[in-house]
Amino acid sequence: MVSGNLAFAQKFGFPKLVSQSDKIHHLIPKNWKVLDSARGDLNRDQQPDLVLILEYNQAIDEDRAYGNYEIELITETQKPRMLAIYFKSGNRYRLALQNNDFILRSEEGGKLGDPLKGLRVDKNNLALSFEGGNAWRWKLNYEFQYLQNQWNLVTANNVYYNNETGEMVDKQYDFVDRTIKTVVGSIFKRNISNETEEDILVFSQPRTLSDFKKPWTWEVTKDNYL
Repeated sequence: MVSGNLAFAQKFGFPKLVSQSDKIHHLIPKNWKVLDSARGDLNRDQQPDLVLILEYNQAIDEDRAYGNYEIELITETQKPRMLAIYFKSGNRYRLALQNNDFILRSEEGGKLGDPLKGLRVDKNNLALSFEGGNAWRWKLNYEFQYLQNQWNLVTANNVYYNNETGEMVDKQYDFVDRTIKTVVGSIFKRNISNETEEDILVFSQPRTLSDFKKPWTWEVTKDNYL
Protein backbone atom coordinates (compact mmCIF):
# COMPACT_ATOMS: atom_id res chain seq x y z
CA MET A 1 0.00 0.00 0.00
CA VAL A 2 2.82 2.39 0.90
CA SER A 3 4.77 1.60 -2.28
CA GLY A 4 1.65 2.23 -4.37
CA ASN A 5 1.15 5.63 -2.74
CA LEU A 6 4.81 6.46 -3.22
CA ALA A 7 4.67 5.59 -6.93
CA PHE A 8 1.58 7.77 -7.31
CA ALA A 9 3.23 10.66 -5.47
CA GLN A 10 6.25 10.53 -7.76
CA LYS A 11 4.23 10.62 -10.98
CA PHE A 12 5.03 13.75 -13.00
CA GLY A 13 2.30 16.30 -13.50
CA PHE A 14 2.30 19.30 -15.80
CA PRO A 15 1.68 22.60 -14.01
CA LYS A 16 -1.33 24.73 -14.83
CA LEU A 17 -0.02 27.89 -16.45
CA VAL A 18 -0.79 31.34 -15.08
CA SER A 19 -3.99 32.63 -16.67
CA GLN A 20 -2.79 36.23 -17.03
CA SER A 21 -0.05 38.66 -16.04
CA ASP A 22 1.58 41.88 -17.17
CA LYS A 23 5.06 40.42 -16.52
CA ILE A 24 6.43 37.73 -18.84
CA HIS A 25 8.60 36.15 -16.15
CA HIS A 26 5.46 35.52 -14.09
CA LEU A 27 4.23 33.25 -16.90
CA ILE A 28 7.12 30.81 -16.49
CA PRO A 29 6.44 28.03 -13.93
CA LYS A 30 9.06 27.12 -11.36
CA ASN A 31 11.62 24.59 -12.65
CA TRP A 32 10.78 25.43 -16.28
CA LYS A 33 12.68 27.56 -18.80
CA VAL A 34 11.85 29.26 -22.10
CA LEU A 35 13.29 27.14 -24.92
CA ASP A 36 11.99 29.31 -27.76
CA SER A 37 9.56 32.18 -28.24
CA ALA A 38 7.82 34.20 -30.96
CA ARG A 39 5.61 37.26 -31.16
CA GLY A 40 2.92 38.27 -33.62
CA ASP A 41 -0.78 38.90 -34.03
CA LEU A 42 -2.58 35.55 -33.85
CA ASN A 43 -6.17 36.65 -33.11
CA ARG A 44 -6.18 39.58 -35.55
CA ASP A 45 -6.63 42.35 -33.00
CA GLN A 46 -3.44 44.21 -33.96
CA GLN A 47 -1.75 43.21 -30.68
CA PRO A 48 1.61 41.35 -30.53
CA ASP A 49 0.68 38.00 -28.98
CA LEU A 50 3.28 35.78 -27.30
CA VAL A 51 4.12 32.13 -28.03
CA LEU A 52 6.40 30.19 -25.68
CA ILE A 53 7.94 26.73 -25.81
CA LEU A 54 8.80 25.73 -22.27
CA GLU A 55 11.03 22.88 -21.08
CA TYR A 56 11.25 21.23 -17.67
CA ASN A 57 14.65 21.38 -16.00
CA GLN A 58 15.18 17.62 -15.63
CA ALA A 59 14.52 14.43 -17.55
CA ILE A 60 11.73 12.10 -16.48
CA ASP A 61 10.13 8.90 -17.83
CA GLU A 62 7.38 10.13 -20.11
CA ASP A 63 4.82 8.11 -22.13
CA ARG A 64 4.77 9.42 -25.69
CA ALA A 65 2.67 8.50 -28.71
CA TYR A 66 3.93 6.95 -31.94
CA GLY A 67 1.37 5.98 -34.55
CA ASN A 68 -2.09 5.55 -33.08
CA TYR A 69 -2.15 7.52 -29.85
CA GLU A 70 -4.81 5.28 -28.34
CA ILE A 71 -2.90 2.02 -28.60
CA GLU A 72 0.81 2.76 -29.01
CA LEU A 73 2.73 4.49 -26.24
CA ILE A 74 6.50 4.41 -25.77
CA THR A 75 8.24 5.48 -22.59
CA GLU A 76 11.06 7.97 -23.21
CA THR A 77 13.44 9.46 -20.66
CA GLN A 78 13.58 13.13 -21.56
CA LYS A 79 12.60 16.64 -20.49
CA PRO A 80 8.88 17.42 -20.91
CA ARG A 81 7.91 20.42 -23.03
CA MET A 82 4.86 22.66 -23.23
CA LEU A 83 3.49 25.05 -25.82
CA ALA A 84 1.92 28.21 -24.36
CA ILE A 85 0.11 30.96 -26.26
CA TYR A 86 -0.77 34.26 -24.61
CA PHE A 87 -2.93 36.88 -26.26
CA LYS A 88 -1.82 40.45 -25.62
CA SER A 89 -4.62 42.60 -24.21
CA GLY A 90 -3.57 46.09 -23.24
CA ASN A 91 -0.54 45.63 -21.04
CA ARG A 92 -1.46 42.08 -19.98
CA TYR A 93 -0.95 38.62 -21.43
CA ARG A 94 -3.94 36.26 -21.22
CA LEU A 95 -3.54 32.50 -21.64
CA ALA A 96 -5.11 31.27 -24.90
CA LEU A 97 -3.60 27.78 -25.11
CA GLN A 98 -1.60 25.31 -23.05
CA ASN A 99 -0.56 22.16 -24.92
CA ASN A 100 1.55 19.55 -23.12
CA ASP A 101 1.85 17.01 -25.96
CA PHE A 102 2.50 18.46 -29.39
CA ILE A 103 6.05 19.83 -29.08
CA LEU A 104 8.60 17.10 -29.81
CA ARG A 105 11.16 16.47 -27.07
CA SER A 106 14.94 16.61 -27.44
CA GLU A 107 15.32 12.82 -27.75
CA GLU A 108 12.77 12.39 -30.54
CA GLY A 109 14.91 13.50 -33.47
CA GLY A 110 17.17 10.46 -33.91
CA LYS A 111 20.84 11.04 -34.74
CA LEU A 112 20.15 14.60 -35.84
CA GLY A 113 19.50 15.56 -32.24
CA ASP A 114 16.81 17.92 -31.01
CA PRO A 115 14.04 17.91 -33.66
CA LEU A 116 12.66 21.35 -32.77
CA LYS A 117 13.77 23.57 -35.66
CA GLY A 118 11.46 26.52 -35.77
CA LEU A 119 8.72 28.56 -34.10
CA ARG A 120 7.26 31.69 -35.65
CA VAL A 121 4.12 33.71 -36.23
CA ASP A 122 3.57 34.01 -39.99
CA LYS A 123 0.67 36.06 -41.38
CA ASN A 124 -1.46 35.50 -38.24
CA ASN A 125 -0.68 31.76 -38.23
CA LEU A 126 1.34 29.75 -35.75
CA ALA A 127 4.13 27.88 -37.58
CA LEU A 128 6.10 24.97 -36.09
CA SER A 129 8.95 23.03 -37.73
CA PHE A 130 10.61 19.74 -36.79
CA GLU A 131 13.36 17.65 -38.36
CA GLY A 132 15.00 14.33 -37.55
CA GLY A 133 16.09 10.89 -38.69
CA ASN A 134 19.31 9.14 -39.58
CA ALA A 135 20.35 8.25 -43.15
CA TRP A 136 16.69 8.60 -44.02
CA ARG A 137 15.51 11.95 -42.70
CA TRP A 138 12.22 13.74 -42.27
CA LYS A 139 10.97 17.29 -42.04
CA LEU A 140 7.59 18.29 -40.64
CA ASN A 141 6.08 21.77 -40.94
CA TYR A 142 2.71 22.81 -39.53
CA GLU A 143 0.64 25.98 -39.60
CA PHE A 144 -2.26 26.51 -37.21
CA GLN A 145 -4.85 29.29 -37.39
CA TYR A 146 -6.97 30.65 -34.56
CA LEU A 147 -10.57 30.40 -35.75
CA GLN A 148 -13.79 30.28 -33.72
CA ASN A 149 -11.92 29.78 -30.45
CA GLN A 150 -9.85 26.83 -31.65
CA TRP A 151 -6.46 26.29 -33.30
CA ASN A 152 -7.11 24.61 -36.65
CA LEU A 153 -4.38 22.96 -38.69
CA VAL A 154 -4.51 24.79 -42.04
CA THR A 155 -1.38 23.60 -43.87
CA ALA A 156 1.30 20.96 -43.33
CA ASN A 157 4.35 19.63 -45.13
CA ASN A 158 6.01 16.24 -44.67
CA VAL A 159 9.33 15.63 -46.44
CA TYR A 160 11.00 12.20 -46.28
CA TYR A 161 14.40 11.92 -47.96
CA ASN A 162 17.72 10.08 -48.10
CA ASN A 163 20.58 12.38 -47.18
CA GLU A 164 23.08 10.51 -49.40
CA THR A 165 21.11 9.65 -52.53
CA GLY A 166 18.69 12.59 -52.41
CA GLU A 167 15.68 10.30 -52.96
CA MET A 168 12.66 12.25 -51.73
CA VAL A 169 8.91 12.25 -51.18
CA ASP A 170 7.43 15.65 -50.33
CA LYS A 171 3.76 15.78 -49.30
CA GLN A 172 2.12 19.19 -49.06
CA TYR A 173 -1.27 19.36 -47.34
CA ASP A 174 -3.76 22.23 -47.64
CA PHE A 175 -6.66 21.70 -45.24
CA VAL A 176 -8.46 24.87 -46.34
CA ASP A 177 -8.58 24.06 -50.08
CA ARG A 178 -8.60 20.32 -49.25
CA THR A 179 -5.75 19.32 -51.52
CA ILE A 180 -2.66 17.16 -51.16
CA LYS A 181 0.29 17.63 -53.49
CA THR A 182 2.91 14.88 -53.68
CA VAL A 183 6.34 15.55 -55.16
CA VAL A 184 8.58 12.52 -55.85
CA GLY A 185 12.17 12.76 -57.02
CA SER A 186 15.41 14.19 -55.66
CA ILE A 187 15.85 16.72 -52.88
CA PHE A 188 18.95 17.92 -54.75
CA LYS A 189 17.02 18.59 -57.98
CA ARG A 190 13.68 19.83 -56.72
CA ASN A 191 12.56 21.73 -59.83
CA ILE A 192 14.18 19.72 -62.62
CA SER A 193 12.94 16.14 -62.98
CA ASN A 194 10.63 15.66 -60.03
CA GLU A 195 7.11 14.32 -60.56
CA THR A 196 4.12 16.06 -58.98
CA GLU A 197 0.63 14.75 -58.35
CA GLU A 198 -2.29 16.62 -56.81
CA ASP A 199 -5.35 14.97 -55.27
CA ILE A 200 -8.40 15.91 -53.26
CA LEU A 201 -7.79 15.71 -49.52
CA VAL A 202 -10.68 14.00 -47.75
CA PHE A 203 -11.14 14.38 -43.99
CA SER A 204 -14.20 14.61 -41.75
CA GLN A 205 -13.28 17.60 -39.59
CA PRO A 206 -10.34 19.94 -38.94
CA ARG A 207 -7.59 18.83 -36.61
CA THR A 208 -6.78 21.22 -33.80
CA LEU A 209 -3.97 21.63 -31.31
CA SER A 210 -6.36 20.28 -28.68
CA ASP A 211 -6.98 16.90 -30.30
CA PHE A 212 -3.82 16.47 -32.43
CA LYS A 213 -1.75 14.84 -29.71
CA LYS A 214 1.68 14.69 -31.37
CA PRO A 215 3.43 14.73 -34.76
CA TRP A 216 3.24 11.38 -36.59
CA THR A 217 -0.03 10.38 -34.90
CA TRP A 218 -2.59 11.38 -37.54
CA GLU A 219 -3.02 9.06 -40.51
CA VAL A 220 -4.42 11.69 -42.88
CA THR A 221 -4.74 9.27 -45.79
CA LYS A 222 -3.74 5.60 -45.94
CA ASP A 223 -0.10 5.23 -44.84
CA ASN A 224 0.38 9.03 -44.85
CA TYR A 225 1.06 10.33 -41.36
CA LEU A 226 1.50 13.83 -39.98
